[in-house]
Amino acid sequence: MDVQFLAEYLEYIEVEKGLSSNTVDAYRRDLSAFLDFCYSTAGISDIKEIKRNHVNSYILNLRESNFTPRSIVRKIASLRGFFRWLGANEYIVQNPTQTLEQPKLPKRLPKVMTVEEISSILSSDLNKEESLIVELLYGCGLRVSELVNLKLSNIDMKSKYIQCYGKGSKERIVPFGSKAQEALKKYLKARDLIILQNKLSDTKVLFLKQDGKPISRQDVYNFIRKQGEKIHKHISPHTLRHSFATHLLENGADLRVVQELLGHSDVSTTQLYTHITKKRLKEVYFAINNSSC
Repeated sequence: MDVQFLAEYLEYIEVEKGLSSNTVDAYRRDLSAFLDFCYSTAGISDIKEIKRNHVNSYILNLRESNFTPRSIVRKIASLRGFFRWLGANEYIVQNPTQTLEQPKLPKRLPKVMTVEEISSILSSDLNKEESLIVELLYGCGLRVSELVNLKLSNIDMKSKYIQCYGKGSKERIVPFGSKAQEALKKYLKARDLIILQNKLSDTKVLFLKQDGKPISRQDVYNFIRKQGEKIHKHISPHTLRHSFATHLLENGADLRVVQELLGHSDVSTTQLYTHITKKRLKEVYFAINNSSC
């Protein structure tokens, strides 16, 4: 199986479409698994030989291998994008995924935290870096990838704005409040000490570990998971982002404003949070009425 097409496609989505390295890696795994399946099971040796029945067999194999519906949907999306690119570049004559339907998944309401739970974490024993991480994930609704890639030049302390780059390297400007500003000032002093201790000369990355190395996504995930244990909840960095959006809407923020703050390209993605606010409103209503009976 010629893998040159795959290498070209991965370069295309990384360089021209600006997808993150994590997304490119996911595409690489998905498409490599599909090509390996075609080679080993169907005896395909040329990508031009792949037909619709091979794609159908692969999807059936995924289901029989107990992949979750969400994983299968993602893998199908990978295939469709790859073969669409192959057709556009005239590497294939027919696109075997042209009429392939994307299975519809039931929309899951994101897990959110209460304001009290956020306050409980912030008032616990956090160091200056940890406090700032929570303030930016919750107070600004940043994605974890946006957080770890922040540079000093992305922070405007005077105007209280953060410049970050989301999916597809899409730039957006997010304001931050006085609490985040105070957390930033405290952390920057601690950061200066880290730079001195590790004798660093040119460090543009905002978040540094004690050894002077930039923090990773996994570092943030591990930290947030431990904070969840304090409130007896399983949470991730994205839970704080969900909570940010939900609390804004609950307090009367305009849906389009929240869309801009989150960096959603489609408002329908943001509308999911309105379902959460309605659900929480019902819970509060029935809790009050049941207690008064």
